[in-house]
Amino acid sequence: MPEKIRELQQCYGIKQLIFVGDRGMVTQANYEKVKDWEGLWTISALPHRQILDLLERKLITPEIFDERKVVEVMDPDHPKLRYCLCRNPETQAREGATRQRLLELTQSGLGKMANAKRKASAARIGARVDKLLAKYKMGKFVSWEVKEGKLHWSVDPKKVQAEAVWDGCYVVRSDVPPEELAAAETVAGYKKLELVEQAFRQIKTVQLEVRPVYHKLDRRIRSHVFLCMLAYYLQWHIKQRLAPLFAQDGTQKHRRWSFANVIERLKAIRQERVKLNGIEFYQITDLSKSRKLT
Repeated sequence: MPEKIRELQQCYGIKQLIFVGDRGMVTQANYEKVKDWEGLWTISALPHRQILDLLERKLITPEIFDERKVVEVMDPDHPKLRYCLCRNPETQAREGATRQRLLELTQSGLGKMANAKRKASAARIGARVDKLLAKYKMGKFVSWEVKEGKLHWSVDPKKVQAEAVWDGCYVVRSDVPPEELAAAETVAGYKKLELVEQAFRQIKTVQLEVRPVYHKLDRRIRSHVFLCMLAYYLQWHIKQRLAPLFAQDGTQKHRRWSFANVIERLKAIRQERVKLNGIEFYQITDLSKSRKLT
């Protein structure tokens, strides 16, 4: 891989590459493998467990997360690393609502078990409780025990409140020097992963559908993937050109245009060779005024 980095540097005439990956890709183990590679910097986000590790080391507290600005924290144990602390109010509301809904489902299920008229063995009740808590993943908030064939349970509101403090909080980790990339730009670079994910969805399943691949030879498979990437490149530029049209369009049921129906309209355009009275010419479909794109 270091050889590939040098190849890219020579090809594009750049000194440093910045690799942006999600939590599942740039894990701590993977970062340890690449952190000393010359010419490579990384941007990623921390999973919940590593955020708690920063909390235990007293590098961060919930209070310093701000939805209006990015707060930057340096790691004294790892001088190359810096952490950009962010809070997203939309994610905060969504996570809170999701947890509340799952708690209500969990409480409803536990309530039905506790109010069952027939007594059951501790092993049988415990298996049912474990299955319910595994389904909704709310076990960390629930205390329960079985006495005389009946289930007794409770939800700890302090644990729920402690969890809610972190709603909408996320930490972007980077080893890019601050003088090369400011904290806000680092976070913006991580957020652009969403565009990459959208591109993968378009290529894999939504419109371009790179699979199934029926080719056997490597060169043909590479050509197939290249054409799909080229198609997405054209699609991206088309959307940029059509952005003013979409912006002026209506909303919901009044919305007339989308990328999909623009493509469908364009499919109606044909070029035909016409021969009439010994004269041969080409005729291109002329869309009516009601079908024009602008």
